[in-house]
Parts: sequence; structure tokens; C-alpha cells
Amino acid sequence: MTPLDTLEVSDEPSRLGRPRDHTRDGDILNAALDVLTETGYDGMTIDMVAARAKAGKATLYRRWPSKAELVIDAVACMKQVDLDPAILPDTGTLRGDLIAMIKAPTIHEAERKAQMMAGLASMISRSPQLAEAARAAIVEPRIAVNRMFLQRAKDRGEIGADVDLELAAMIGPAMVSYRVMLLRTPTTREFMVSLIDNVILPAVGISPST
Repeated sequence: MTPLDTLEVSDEPSRLGRPRDHTRDGDILNAALDVLTETGYDGMTIDMVAARAKAGKATLYRRWPSKAELVIDAVACMKQVDLDPAILPDTGTLRGDLIAMIKAPTIHEAERKAQMMAGLASMISRSPQLAEAARAAIVEPRIAVNRMFLQRAKDRGEIGADVDLELAAMIGPAMVSYRVMLLRTPTTREFMVSLIDNVILPAVGISPST
């Protein structure tokens, strides 16, 4: 038994009986993410998720016997960023690509993910499974997009061959997380443009005027 198994104890009847109905899983997982973002892991309860999803608490317990299992599933099932090069911006410059990603839905999603990470902080150090789910669903997708943009820039000679792409790809997500989690300040387009021009581009040897 792991520590996660003791976090929530269900007093619901045995899950034997009628077959599980998974048709509402998506609604329930989305509701869990919303509650997690608003309250953090410690403040979140199965009752809150059931109310948000308009589902019976017994339905949740039949599918997820503990809050920890529900959160891991919810985080793991988050919508992933589409990394198809045909869909992502390709403006011909690193700055152009990064700026093209600054859209209201993208900013909102980045802020929401940072808030989720803040909400998960109390559990991540105790649960390797949750830490991996959070890394794969919350952190890695945005880093992967930046990594792709940086690799394009390197391939066309815009940045030097010695630039550490992995480190550079982490700058933006790290700064957004710091701003949202610690400074409690909303992420704005102006902030993102300033971050690109004054931090990311100089870090890889590009003047924003070029």
C-alpha cells in the first residue's frame, strides 16, 4: 500500500454490481481539474468534484476510489498540445514564431496550468506517479513547442550551434510559473512579449530588432 491509498477512504458500497458507465468520465475529469485549479489539492474534495460535474459521489468512487487516483487521471488526460509542424506557426524567425503563440486562449491555458502546478505542489513530492503525470501533461507540452521553434532557428542558422536548446526552452514556462504561482500576477500579452524580447532572445544570442 502506498501513501496515496490512505488519502481518501471511501465509505461507499463495494464497486461490484452493475457495469461502470464511463460516458461521463470526461466531464468528471474536467470538473476535477477546475476544482484543483481553484482550491489546490489539499482543499479539493470528492464532493466538490461531484457537485461541479453534476454527478453522484458514488459514481466517482466506483471509478476512482481515492482523490489521488482521480487527480492523477485528470492531469494525465489533459488535452495535449498538437506538435504537428503544419499546425504550429512557422514565420521564418524565432521571435515571429514565439509571438505568434501569444493568443488569449494560449495565455489562459498557460496560466491555468501554472495554477494547477501550484495546487499540486503539496502532493508532487510525495507521489512520483503524480509528478510524472504533471510533468507530461502540464510542463512538457509547452517546452516541446519551444524546443521545436528553437531547433528550427538553429537549423536555419538564426542561433548558434552551441545554444543549449533544452535550457532555453524552459525559460518561458519557468517565468510564467513564477509569475502566477509566487507573484500571484496574471499573465498578459505585454508580459509575454517583454519576456521574449528581453530574456529569451538575448539568452540565445538574438537581438529583438533583428
